[in-house]
Amino acid sequence: MSDSRLHKSLLNAKIGLFFYFLTLIFSFFSRKIFLDCLGADFIGLTGTLQNILGILNLAELGIGTCISFFLFKPIQERNKDKIMEIMSIFGYLYRKIGIIIGIGGVIASISFPFIFRNTIFNMGIIYFTFASYLGSSLIGYFINYREILLSADQKNYVVSAYFQTAGIIKTIVQIALAYTYKNLYLWVAIEFLFGIIACVILNWKIDKEYPWLKTNKNEGKILLKKHPEILINTKQVFVHQIKDFLLSKSDEIMIFAFVSLKMVAFYGNYAMIINKLITMINTTLDGVNAGVGNLVAEGNKKNTIKVFWELMSIRYFIAGTVVFSLFQLMDPFVTLWLGEKYQLDHIILILLLVNLFIMQTRGAVDIFNHAHGLYADTWSAWAEGIINITVTVAAATQWGIWGILLGKIISICFIIVLWKPYYLFTKGLKVPVKVYWAGTIRYYITFITSFTVMTIAAKFLPFHPKESIQQFLLYGACTVIPFTLFYFIILLVSTPGMMDAIKRVPIFYKIFK
Repeated sequence: MSDSRLHKSLLNAKIGLFFYFLTLIFSFFSRKIFLDCLGADFIGLTGTLQNILGILNLAELGIGTCISFFLFKPIQERNKDKIMEIMSIFGYLYRKIGIIIGIGGVIASISFPFIFRNTIFNMGIIYFTFASYLGSSLIGYFINYREILLSADQKNYVVSAYFQTAGIIKTIVQIALAYTYKNLYLWVAIEFLFGIIACVILNWKIDKEYPWLKTNKNEGKILLKKHPEILINTKQVFVHQIKDFLLSKSDEIMIFAFVSLKMVAFYGNYAMIINKLITMINTTLDGVNAGVGNLVAEGNKKNTIKVFWELMSIRYFIAGTVVFSLFQLMDPFVTLWLGEKYQLDHIILILLLVNLFIMQTRGAVDIFNHAHGLYADTWSAWAEGIINITVTVAAATQWGIWGILLGKIISICFIIVLWKPYYLFTKGLKVPVKVYWAGTIRYYITFITSFTVMTIAAKFLPFHPKESIQQFLLYGACTVIPFTLFYFIILLVSTPGMMDAIKRVPIFYKIFK
């Protein structure tokens, strides 16, 4: 990537990580205050209403993902007229979606007296809370849709800075008011008010960044006929997104159906820890997505493939380090945090980590598929879903959670591990797929070697991480740090991409030069 793209990617990562950790700290602290002052029932109510809204937001159809792809080339070419055309189409489509979601919200709310018939809350606070969440969501469709230009232009840091700052201030105000007044209506009103404030500030910033940007939603319908490929790609993206949504939400439902409600809670503890780490990884690495889109738009195949291997090396390094760390520390952490009775079978942990490793190392392929607009393989989404459900139902009756996780792993092995790289290299990069496997097999070998050697070495450590926090920290330091260094060195000398990736850091560039 060019220095400009690299600079923006690093800035996105820095700002994203800063706000991630800040928000993480506030979320643990604020949740405790809200539970104490507003009650667990109310927090449960807000979570339920947000899930209902999440289902309604499926009507977005993946249009945002699709539009970002069509913005890469005109941004790279600085074609302002084309950008305004695409943004006008986006505004028109999002207005339609906003209307659909608004109507869907009203229809869904009709069933609230039945859904919440046993709740301790009156319908007034339920409807007020849902209307607040729905209104905040609709602001994004009717007004904030222009923020996608910031993301496509590698300026996610602007969105993060304004939205996350507003969110932190909102949380502080809610904490103070919840502690002082314990008023549910006031808490909800602040939620909606800060959504409006963030909207005003963000759009002011967009006007400053792009003073030439003029969109006309009313012309969007006419312009859409000029760009029919947008609707074609949108339909393709939607199939993939609905599959991802359903499969990501199915674990707890399957465990409830085939195992027990108690095991849902046990599994949820492990899933929460893993999801927090996934969020951190995505916050760090997603800032390069738009940069890759702009890179592909330039049409320099040699440089594109070089950057692909750089991102592969980073993905495998981070995924391998996280997986090894969780393998060594997850069970002791859960034991110290909640008690030994909440610890899951070690085979379940291994299956969770296999799934995590595959899903994180797929990132580079996914980014480049998006950059090339490769979504036409809608059959693969259906195939992955059918394989997942078939294997899960067959295996879960015999092995419980093991079977559920095996269903997921088998489905992603066929589609994510085998098909998606083939699709990218043959249709996007137009390079023989054997080039991909010649490089990728090295990554598998280096990880398995590093994992095996350092796992054996860890058995000789004189620490017992389940006994105390001090023992846990010492054990963690003596396993994770050596593994990280050992794994990094092997990646550096035996795989494509890592050397080029670290040369982008000035101090390493001088050393290796």
